[in-house]
Amino acid sequence: MDYSCFNYELKGHVAHVILSRGKELNTMTKAFWSELPHLIDDIANNGDARVILLSAQGKHFCAGMDLANFSEGEIKKDRIDANLGRKNEATYRITKDLQYSISCLEKARMPVIAAIHGACIGGGVDMISACDLRYASKDAFFCIQEINIGLAADVGTLQRLPHIIPEGIVRELAFTGRRFSAKEAFEYGLINSIFDTQDQMIDHAESVAKEIARKSPLAISGIKEVMNYNRDHSIEESLNYVALWNSAMNYADDMKEAFKSQLEKRDPEFEKLIKKKKYLED
Repeated sequence: MDYSCFNYELKGHVAHVILSRGKELNTMTKAFWSELPHLIDDIANNGDARVILLSAQGKHFCAGMDLANFSEGEIKKDRIDANLGRKNEATYRITKDLQYSISCLEKARMPVIAAIHGACIGGGVDMISACDLRYASKDAFFCIQEINIGLAADVGTLQRLPHIIPEGIVRELAFTGRRFSAKEAFEYGLINSIFDTQDQMIDHAESVAKEIARKSPLAISGIKEVMNYNRDHSIEESLNYVALWNSAMNYADDMKEAFKSQLEKRDPEFEKLIKKKKYLED
């Protein structure tokens, strides 16, 4: 598939996904919402990548939804003769599809690192909240924009941010729609580190990605799976889940290679994860 909103390269088990519509502030067009899950799912299913790095070209990371592409008339033009219930049911399905366009980042079986500069507004906040790690340059700023256009954010921000930063802060930001700086985002716990320049941020994000890529992809996948489960369940449920998960995964081969490589003072050589589509293709 050719992508109009993204550039992509795989280097050393790190998949670098770059928002490529910098001149248009990387707004989320219709193509964006279909291309992102297709690209992320393809990377995750293939198994060659062990980390995904998400960054952007241009002055801003992402200015949010391109509203010109999602006018009410455009969305409902093919349902003009339907009754209200059917129109609303179709709108619900559209929203669920849009939600998966963001959730694909969370569901990917490898970590996703967001490298943020300039504006990260509306849907951009939805996007980074579904990532595992977040770094920002000091010029970055953020905004839960939906309230400013008369909406409640509905593709992930209100659900994920309270698990990342204090709920009272989330409520303030969601109710007011005010901008907040990279410094504030760091103090709240939304981003891991701030850097003076975008280049410094990308260099650091790449170094973290490379470090993760040197680890067992089976263990990394397990850590992400278990931590995502932890978020939505009790401690006792999560302890039981990790016991079952680790019992099922059988890390013996990767553990052996990890120990052996340390003794031999070399980088470990782990097998890649199996391509998920293989069984359907067979």
